[in-house]
Amino acid sequence: MSTSSAVKTDRRGVLKKILVALVGVLVFQAVFELCLVSAEQLSVPRNMPFGVVGSPSQVVAEVAPKGLALSSYPNESAAMTALEQGQLYGAYVTGSSSDTLIVVPAKSFFTLFFIEPAFTEAAKKLGRPLTIQPVVPLPSGDSVGAVASLLLLPLLVGGLLAAVFVSKATHGRTTAPGRAAMLVGYALLGALLTDLICGPGIGAYSNSHFWTLLPCFWLVTSAVVLSAAAIQTLAGRAGTALVALLVIIVGLPSSGGFGTYLLPNYWRNIGVLLPPQNAADLIRNVLYFNGHGITTPLVVLLLWAVAGAAVMIVLARIRQAREAAAAHAREDPAAAGRSASEPADTKGQRRRGMIPILAALGIAAVMQCLFSSTYMSAQHAPKATDLPFGVAGSSPILGEAEKRVSLQVTQYPDEAAVKTAIDQAKIWGALVSSGGSNTLLVVPSLSDYAPLPLTMAFQDAAKSTGQTLMVKPYTPVPLPPKDPFGIVQGLMLLPMLIGGYLVATLLLNLTGQAGRHWRVATLTGFAIVAGLVVDLIVCLWLQGFSSSKFWIVWPICSLIIALVAFVAAILQKLLGAAGTLLTVIVIILLGNPASGGATGYPFLPTFWRDIGPYLPPRNAYILLHHTIYFNGNGITQALTVLLIYFGAGAVILGVLDRFVSEKPVPVDAAEGATMTSVAGGASP
Repeated sequence: MSTSSAVKTDRRGVLKKILVALVGVLVFQAVFELCLVSAEQLSVPRNMPFGVVGSPSQVVAEVAPKGLALSSYPNESAAMTALEQGQLYGAYVTGSSSDTLIVVPAKSFFTLFFIEPAFTEAAKKLGRPLTIQPVVPLPSGDSVGAVASLLLLPLLVGGLLAAVFVSKATHGRTTAPGRAAMLVGYALLGALLTDLICGPGIGAYSNSHFWTLLPCFWLVTSAVVLSAAAIQTLAGRAGTALVALLVIIVGLPSSGGFGTYLLPNYWRNIGVLLPPQNAADLIRNVLYFNGHGITTPLVVLLLWAVAGAAVMIVLARIRQAREAAAAHAREDPAAAGRSASEPADTKGQRRRGMIPILAALGIAAVMQCLFSSTYMSAQHAPKATDLPFGVAGSSPILGEAEKRVSLQVTQYPDEAAVKTAIDQAKIWGALVSSGGSNTLLVVPSLSDYAPLPLTMAFQDAAKSTGQTLMVKPYTPVPLPPKDPFGIVQGLMLLPMLIGGYLVATLLLNLTGQAGRHWRVATLTGFAIVAGLVVDLIVCLWLQGFSSSKFWIVWPICSLIIALVAFVAAILQKLLGAAGTLLTVIVIILLGNPASGGATGYPFLPTFWRDIGPYLPPRNAYILLHHTIYFNGNGITQALTVLLIYFGAGAVILGVLDRFVSEKPVPVDAAEGATMTSVAGGASP
């Protein structure tokens, strides 16, 4: 073969690898986008268990068709027992002259957004006095019931990374029982670290739960790490992708961290069979319901762990038997003896062989600790600090409310000026006082959570000052029926961040060259196509936002994907495998929790609120969200920051590709970072 022909063949091979990487990431991103958004975009009650005490009530008949599955109880005591054991999401007690609605914040905080307004409105319509009584309230360290979901991240990440890294570090040199014991030992260490960080360290739950949660964490991580190792043993290199698909892409959206009966029915039914939903149920029921209702989660998680270990051992014995038969056929008894037992090795070789294994487990433990500390500290107890708030007129309610919620107040001349400020995304709510009347304007399209603490603070303030208060939602652009809380932008952003980082990693990993001097063009082209695919899925297929925004959202999606890809490629170019790890830290471990998401950055702790403006995720979220729901107002800073990342990234990457040689990213580093970023991106 001539030199020119060989060069052409080599080029075709490289181009084929590049195409495989681009198509693979595109499919992965599309599937992740579809799963994540379809599972969580429309969180409404679906056959939600709900108790009824007393004679049939017109109020219950009015609300029940809205997704409640009713169960009758002979008296309030029986219903209360079921509520305290976590069997119900609420109960309605019909009295002789007034009724009581019992709600369970610890069961699912966000179901209160449906249950309380629905029953309050129905009772008012039918003229029935109604008292709302909470039971099993949430503690201050878990004010929105997010802790169970947030605990999934370190437990899943630690297990997945340990399985990937140990598989690469051992290269089949350990026996299956030895590998399984090693992974179970790591699961205990990871569980202990997570428990120490999230409990005594951060205070997400009380120290009294430390010892009861430790075996739960150990079981969850063991189930994940052993099943992941078994799948990798079965499927080889493709096992990593299968594990990510099963546990993360499908498992996390179906976990129902904020209430399984808020999920679409098919997602809830899928989740029953997978570790994440059972892990969330186990942790929540141990934390808040004295261990009631944990039998099914324990059985499912144990089955995953035992099945994983059994598959590893059986496959190892089959392989050993085949090797022994092959050696015997070659008439090599010594080889047959070695293949049927642990490979011959000296103590020195064994010690040296343990070094990469311990290093691999150490990296997994560090990443598990990082996930335990970053996401939990940022999101476990949202509390507003200097929430931008508008006022028109004067009322004693304001001063009293400021004792309950931290506001940054701006005075406006009238209600029209207040609404203009909301239209421009400058304030998150407003109090309009005129002629003795007080109206609180809340903005559900700006934050899914802010209307609740604002409403509670101002209603309490109105009672204490003897004032009347009316609460009205105001949205410049109406929320679509399939996104009633305005959370879709946060959901659709996650796969884009991961897709951008992942395409840069796989290009370098598969080709060793990542397109040579055409990398900027390759990544930009991918971003254009991937942005279109995201837009098609979320806007047209899932109807997550108005189709009138389709054409403006496409370039925004492409911009986000491209700039993240540039950041990843630059860091990998300069640092090799360490650049991959740094990308994950900057984009996933720091940037994603600092974005604020649908809750909003004013509810983040100071550290996270302060670093967010300098990182891509928060600016990407604001650009997407404000373009869709605030007609492009309030996006100047976000767009400027993202364009700086994009432009500087393209220039720096182009220069580096021309003058600096590649630093290879090992396969195990790429796979491990993929697991880490996917799990982190699927955070609640």
